[in-house]
Amino acid sequence: MTAPAVPAPTPATTGEMPRVRESSGRRNAELALLVFVMLLVLAYAATVEATALDTITSDFWIPVALVAGVFLGLHVVIRFLAPYADPALVPAVALLNGLGVAFLRRIDLAFADADERADLPIFSGVGGRQLAWTLIAVVLAAGLLIIVRDHRAVSRYAYTLGLVGIVLVMIPAVLPSQFSEINGAKLWIRVGGFQIQPGEFAKLALVSFFAYYLVRKREVLSLASRRFLGIDFPRGRDLGPVVAVWMLSLLVLVFEKDLGTALLYFGMFVVILYVATERVSWLIIGLLLFFGGAFLAYTLGASVGGPFANFYQRAQIWLDPFADPYADGFQMVQSLLGLGTGGLFGAGPGGGQPNKIPLVVSDFVFAGLGEEIGLFGLSALLVVYLLIVERGLRAGLAVRDSFGKLVAGGLAFTLGLQVFVIVGGVTGLIPLTGQTTPFLSAGGSSLMANWLIIAMLLRISDAAGRPVTGATGGRTSGPGGGGAPAQLHGAPTEVIRS
Repeated sequence: MTAPAVPAPTPATTGEMPRVRESSGRRNAELALLVFVMLLVLAYAATVEATALDTITSDFWIPVALVAGVFLGLHVVIRFLAPYADPALVPAVALLNGLGVAFLRRIDLAFADADERADLPIFSGVGGRQLAWTLIAVVLAAGLLIIVRDHRAVSRYAYTLGLVGIVLVMIPAVLPSQFSEINGAKLWIRVGGFQIQPGEFAKLALVSFFAYYLVRKREVLSLASRRFLGIDFPRGRDLGPVVAVWMLSLLVLVFEKDLGTALLYFGMFVVILYVATERVSWLIIGLLLFFGGAFLAYTLGASVGGPFANFYQRAQIWLDPFADPYADGFQMVQSLLGLGTGGLFGAGPGGGQPNKIPLVVSDFVFAGLGEEIGLFGLSALLVVYLLIVERGLRAGLAVRDSFGKLVAGGLAFTLGLQVFVIVGGVTGLIPLTGQTTPFLSAGGSSLMANWLIIAMLLRISDAAGRPVTGATGGRTSGPGGGGAPAQLHGAPTEVIRS
């Protein structure tokens, strides 16, 4: 007897052509979105010049073309190294980053003399520096994609990253004020004309450490000791990690004099802990600890001053910014007046006076933009931020390993929390902090760190989007999709496909 003929594998049975089609479709969608958002930025830049200069110069398009070129370069890197990554992440960030560069150049035009505006060099002023920082930041993001081919490899260096993160956070606290303090907050390293904010880079390192630690300890931290009002609360001896991070956040609040940074780090850990354990009680405990610490700092600042005086002063300005509108409350008052002047539709790009707002290129960039694009424009920007956070959380839900889930969830939440902290401060919802608006504010540290976060989210979303192949149901390992299925990290079950 002869063996029955076995039909040759076809693309439909092997899944090769659907897999290629799916990856190319995502990248083509990303390319189309990139072209669209760059056209929006180009239109914004042209409108700014038409309004502010009453003409459109012949080289207005060059800054937009430069940022578009670097974003297209990143797109090419993603097409080869992360073909299954989320196609909406880079265009959304490119829109914010491009508008940030264009708006900062608009600020340069506002501060320039009337006869110099039309001939303002492209790489001059804060807009030119932001353009250069954008080129560097995107190159760093591409470098991370090249070096980190599998996000799970980062877990091997978790404890080292944790130590590095703590050192980066605490360096400004131990430096003399002349080398670390700007506007009352000690968040910087300043040497000559060079300055960097190391805490921005600590976010990625600390999220990786928190994720690795909680993957290993989540079963213990999920145990409940008693139930109150339908909520399971943890055992007392399991509160150690939360209390330790809380103490670290209080040290940041005391020695670096910044509520936003303390809230960012503590909130980041509590949310990752909640994602890991699915215990609402951890959120309740975290909120109680944070508000208790903030109230303690406010009370001590009112009575004894010292390291808490800065926080007390900011809280007083928040409670009544018009009590001293020409001194302590000047920044907050100008911010609120700028937002109020913008109204629903704004004065139009180039039509406002954002240069009247102090620190409009950094802390108050949201207020400066609000004067010209109005409430509707700011709402659209917040929707873009929401889209980035949602896409990051979606990558965390889709990826199969626990470490990737926690890293993606932590990084996405960190970006969202940072936007809340700065926008809440600028609008008077919470006390003003020293945080920057991601991708919009001037500054190399924030821009580079946030682009590295986006690169890690791209790497995780690529792992989540890779098709399931092989008898074990694993995902393809390498950038090209070949190789044996990668070992699942921390997964209690594994899907077997016949």
